[in-house]
Formats: sequence, structure tokens, C-alpha cells
Amino acid sequence: MKHQSGPDQIPAMLLKISAPAIAKPVATLINESLATGYIPKLWKTARVVPIHKSGDNTLVSNYRPISLLPVMSKILEKCVYTQLRDYDLYWNYLTPDQSGFRPNHSTTTALLKVSNDIQAGMEQGNLTGAIFLDFAKAFDTVDHGILLQKLKNSGIGDRTLTWFQSYVSDRSQYVSISDSTSLPLPVTCGVPQGSILGPLLFAIFINDLPNVCKASTVHMYADDTVIYTSKPDLPQLEAVLQDQFTEVEKWIKDNKLFLNADKTVTMLFGTAPKLHKLQTPQDKIKWHADHSHFSQISRYVVRPKSILWPPY
Repeated sequence: MKHQSGPDQIPAMLLKISAPAIAKPVATLINESLATGYIPKLWKTARVVPIHKSGDNTLVSNYRPISLLPVMSKILEKCVYTQLRDYDLYWNYLTPDQSGFRPNHSTTTALLKVSNDIQAGMEQGNLTGAIFLDFAKAFDTVDHGILLQKLKNSGIGDRTLTWFQSYVSDRSQYVSISDSTSLPLPVTCGVPQGSILGPLLFAIFINDLPNVCKASTVHMYADDTVIYTSKPDLPQLEAVLQDQFTEVEKWIKDNKLFLNADKTVTMLFGTAPKLHKLQTPQDKIKWHADHSHFSQISRYVVRPKSILWPPY
């Protein structure tokens, strides 16, 4: 995929080699796009190439779609990304509860944050209950209208907002296999796959989720989200987590996202003596949801003093 080109068939290497000659015209195009709030339609067209992962090559499920965008669009995006990232960093806009897409943060920092909080709960003699949320196709279901409103709420000015409106609108994609191509279809939601801006835009979209959880802690890595709290006994824990999940469920509905029920689980953490005091081994965190796209899932997990994470 390294040498594949986008819909314009212009390889990145060509632009790199010719940079001394085309740098000024390219800069003019980028500045004109930013000044007018307009992005050419061709720059918003993606060429999707299926890549075989493993197994039976006749099964569609064994292929991973790779979205290829025009190199010029990625150069433009890189310029905008740098400014948007610096803006968010300067104003400290992104929540500290997000470990994804942030400098000096990673899955390791996310795990350290959550495991340290759980350990602290154990040391205080509490049980810690957690709900691990997994959003279904989160990046692909972002509502453009809601995203633009959240960009506006972050302090983005009208002219820049016009540019982002052009960026997310009138996008299309087509599938390319060998010498065959499909008809292009419109992309009406989601952050653009294969884009430079997409991950940061998603972080902005989900940035206000922790605000709805007043009685618990939320931590995220991209769309993978955990809600957790520590209480001295199980009934209090269940009551708080159920209340918090109800608030999260409303946020999910308002933001037109969906949960992947198969990957959303509850877990209970505590020291062995604390867990042994529970009435029966069947005691577990219970939760319910009002909408059919959620299923009732409960899992009881015993954790000793040193937390051992289950394999994924």
C-alpha cells in the first residue's frame, strides 16, 4: 500500500521530487482553500482498496478496506491539523480523560491511569465497578451537523467553520480492485477514513462525554471508554453505575452513536477478602438499557491485590 495513489493517480513521490518547483503554487492553493472555505470535490473523493488479511480469500470478511485520498488533500489536511492541534493544546480544550490522539499519551498511560485508580480503591477497602464501553463503528457514524456544532462550541471562528463544513460535505468513495472500479457513492457521515484530520475531529466529537458522568470517573482511548467508581459495598456501586450509565445512554442517543453490545462488559475489582465477603459468587454488577441496540451484559471478575488484566 506504500506506493498506492489516490483517485487522482498522483503518487506522493512525484510531489516530493518536484517540491522545489511546485512548492509556491501548492502553497497558493492551500491558502486559497483556507481563505475561501472551499475544498475541490476531487480532493474529497476516496479510493477504497480491499487488502487481504488472512484466511479464505473468497470471503469478504477476510479483507480490510484501505481508504486512499489524494496527496494534495493530505497536504492541505496536515496544515489544518497542525493549526487545530495547536489551538486545542493552547486552550487546553481536549479533556485529560482522553489518552488517544494526544502528545505523550498512549494505551500505556490509559492503563496506568485506570489501574492506579482501581488500586487506590482497593487500598481504601472499596470495591471498584467498571463498565467498558465499545462504540460500534464510531468513526464511521459521526454526525456531521453535531461535529460542526462542537467545533463551533470549541471557539472555532465562522470562516474556519465554513472550511470544515466544506471538508465534511459532498464527500464520496469508490472501490478499486485490479483494473475494475465501482461507481462512486456519497459519504454522508463519519470522519474521513485514511485522513489526517479524522482522529482529531473524533476526539473533539467525543470530548464532552466525561461531562455527563458527575459521580464516576471516565477514561478513553479513542472510542474505547471505561466508566468506573469505587464504593464500600456492591448495592451502592450498582446504584451509582446504573445512574451513570443512564446518563451515558442519553448522551449516546443525543449524539447518534451506538454501542457494540458484544464488546461492552461490566467488571468488578477488589481485594480477595473484600470479594469473599459478598453474599454469593453470583453477585455481580447489573445494568440495563432502555433501547434495543443495547443488550444486558454482566460479568463478575475477581482481582487480587496486584491487578492482572485479562488477555484480549
